[in-house]
Amino acid sequence: MASKTILLRFESKNGQFRLTVDPTDQFPTLLPKILDNLPENVDPRTLTLSNKPHNGEERLLSSLAGVAIERVSLRHGDKLYIKYKEQPQINGNSAAPSATALQPHNSSNRLNGLPILPTDDVPVSALPQTSPTAPIKNPWEFVKQSPLDDRLDKKDGKIPRSLDQKMCRHGPKGMCDYCMPLEPYSPKYLEDKKIKHLSFHSYLRKINSATNKPELKSSYMPPLGEPYYRVRPDCPSGHPQWPDGICTKCQPSAITLQPQPFRMVDHVEFASPSLIDTFLNFWRIGGAQRVGFLYGHYEEYTEVPLGIKAVVEAIYEPPQIDEIDGCTLNEWENEKDVDEVARLCGLQKVGVIFTDLIDAGAGDGSVLCKRHIDSYYLSSLEVTFSARLQALNPKPTKWSDTGRFGSNFVTCVVSGDEDGGIAISSFQVSNSAVEMVRANIIEPSADPTVMLVQSSEEEDGSESRMRYIPEVFYRRINEHGASVQENAKPSFPVEYLYVTLTHGFPKESAGIFNASDFSIENREAIGEGQELRNVAKKLGISGNKVEGDKGVRSVADFHLLCFLHGMGVLNKEEESLLCHVARTHDLAEGFQLLNTPGWATLLAILQESGERPPKRPSPATFEAARNGYFDDSDQLAKRFKGASLR
Repeated sequence: MASKTILLRFESKNGQFRLTVDPTDQFPTLLPKILDNLPENVDPRTLTLSNKPHNGEERLLSSLAGVAIERVSLRHGDKLYIKYKEQPQINGNSAAPSATALQPHNSSNRLNGLPILPTDDVPVSALPQTSPTAPIKNPWEFVKQSPLDDRLDKKDGKIPRSLDQKMCRHGPKGMCDYCMPLEPYSPKYLEDKKIKHLSFHSYLRKINSATNKPELKSSYMPPLGEPYYRVRPDCPSGHPQWPDGICTKCQPSAITLQPQPFRMVDHVEFASPSLIDTFLNFWRIGGAQRVGFLYGHYEEYTEVPLGIKAVVEAIYEPPQIDEIDGCTLNEWENEKDVDEVARLCGLQKVGVIFTDLIDAGAGDGSVLCKRHIDSYYLSSLEVTFSARLQALNPKPTKWSDTGRFGSNFVTCVVSGDEDGGIAISSFQVSNSAVEMVRANIIEPSADPTVMLVQSSEEEDGSESRMRYIPEVFYRRINEHGASVQENAKPSFPVEYLYVTLTHGFPKESAGIFNASDFSIENREAIGEGQELRNVAKKLGISGNKVEGDKGVRSVADFHLLCFLHGMGVLNKEEESLLCHVARTHDLAEGFQLLNTPGWATLLAILQESGERPPKRPSPATFEAARNGYFDDSDQLAKRFKGASLR
């Protein structure tokens, strides 16, 4: 027989409320109902219950897991007193994750029907926000940057200079304006070194020196802020949300486009030339274009003051439909699995690469030059594609009021150069381009050199209720050499939306994956597939013979690691050890891997399904071949002898 429900009263500093509960329910099940009657800025980790308003027995609600209501002798009409701490607020929005974001209100976040209470307060990369415009109070305390950004933050970035023999009039220990170190954003130094864009940390030093002046003893303000071109949903005026209402406080201002003076990444380095050569084999064999995602890591780039470079260690080719003039990406079902393998190898997704190659027809391997100064370098469609990928991979930084700024995601294009050779170009789209794509302000054009501005009207002439299109302008140099402002509608040059990066290869190839000869994934269109017999051959398994040392040396292949992860034979510890061996090439740990149960199971599977040696031909076959009567069709008929079609 079902137990009778009871009514409990609750009192907090915000007032009183009542809840109807089942005595057999456990205390954690009350958390969602209690939070619904409390302000949104309540920190659920600090919520306590007491039997008295003062000097009572206080218990954290999270510590009452497994305790039923009837166990503490609560009866119908009893009152409990609630105490809690509030999260700091800015503009009416919680600086830390809101209670609704932390608490599991749906079944997908429950364990055996009970809410999972938060226990650890771990810093995250970018704090979730109830509003995309909500700033974070003291982001340097909450946001966790990458270790590389932390190291660059500690450097002063000054550019040392030697004594000027003509202008310096002081001794070796003196200093003057002609030999004092330069700031990393010095225009003269950048011009002398032909550096077109500031590095991110140089730009950060430049604007921080203008935003925060210690000599004024003013409060610190985060110097960075992402552009926002959408209608703000947190308007303080009190009117209905757009499209039912709008005012000058929540509508976006007019946009004036100008080239971005900085870039988030300065250089793209491919760990080995074989990465590009293997990637191009698909086009060489099939004649169609190809898209791949770059996996690697970020390092300091010393050629640019406080610079960052993306080091590419592997290229993964997702499912796609390739054609002569482009590619269509299919659903990438195992993307999270590939990202997990990369994480175990100390890597992450750093960019995307695609080909745009057309054979010149000369028979010497030359290709047509489509991208040059008189046409385009990055088309409007490619800018939109890159902007969406950069929006999915934001950069966490403690120097921004929202906890993130821009993206380190890069785009590489393999196309023909002016000499008919194959060349690589690297780009990043600007932060303004990412926000304009996110706000649905721009769309690609059939002309690759221009980007279209969306119309604020629907096809029937009525005002669009799906998007708000602000005024968009851009500045250009006219025929008289003057800088003039032009209206960007209906289109504007695409060059305003991206910055160029440099690229190259190391002097000595020292990539992590030095045994990358396993079959590439998703290449069935050119007759290349990944099968167990390929794995057996790669690991040195032939029949009952197993070459253990060869298997240890050959696991340094990202495509092989992804295939083994998909098999699901190794457990998490064994797979972590496998990726560590592939990354460090440590033979001692490699032989430790050979002694694990999962590796033994893998070898047993490969021995059963791997490539078997061919059978020894019979004497009759030798005699027939000697007399010239050997026929392949006879052997084929023998192989199918006895086979049934039913």
